[in-house]
Amino acid sequence: MTEGDGLSGAVEGSAAMSSTPGAPFHVGLTPDQVVSTAQRLTGEGHLFGWSIRDLARALAVAPAAIYHHVGGKDLLCRHVVERALADLTPPSPDLPWQDWFRELLYSVRPPLVRYPGTAKWLLMHGPVFPAVIPVIDAGIETLRRGGFGESTAFAYAALFNNALMTIAIGDERMEHEGDGPRDHAAMMREFRQVGADSPGVTLLTQSLISPFAQDAAGAERQREAYYRFVVDTTIAGLAQTIG
Repeated sequence: MTEGDGLSGAVEGSAAMSSTPGAPFHVGLTPDQVVSTAQRLTGEGHLFGWSIRDLARALAVAPAAIYHHVGGKDLLCRHVVERALADLTPPSPDLPWQDWFRELLYSVRPPLVRYPGTAKWLLMHGPVFPAVIPVIDAGIETLRRGGFGESTAFAYAALFNNALMTIAIGDERMEHEGDGPRDHAAMMREFRQVGADSPGVTLLTQSLISPFAQDAAGAERQREAYYRFVVDTTIAGLAQTIG
């Protein structure tokens, strides 16, 4: 089954339920076009930053046509997240559990960062997609082999929740601040004013916040470095629980 076939099948029932007799119908519009445009709007802003009306405007159709072809915002968000994770594959089963999850969680960040808000959606709803089930099964089995026993589910949740929350927080900051470097520069000025004599504030300003205020590339490097630190620290902490 191709991605297009899966999408058409998934939305057929939803379209039947959401459309009403006499609703505007745009000839030539396809579910794939609707989801692709929703994906583009997400990449340009945030998954929760656009509305059905915004999507309809981008497609030059009436909002009713969106409901007819795909459904409401909830279903569209699901399709966007599913596409973001379409290329996710489980690492080699020969790897130790630490390396297995490090490789997986490092690789999941780029597609989720590319589409802000998708990490938050996953935290709220979970990766309930057929294509992701093999990754979940492989991850659970990897942790079982690693010796987590009855704590396997907790360990799996801790690894993914910490990773996803780190991405989601970054998405929210960019969504509400708008201009990352300028806003971080303002934060640095405030820190210097209120914490001029504080060694703790000075360290945070110089080591953590300063790179965000340089430029977009520097901010992205700092976000990725912090993300990897969170992943590595979570893995190290879990290793201690079975050590």
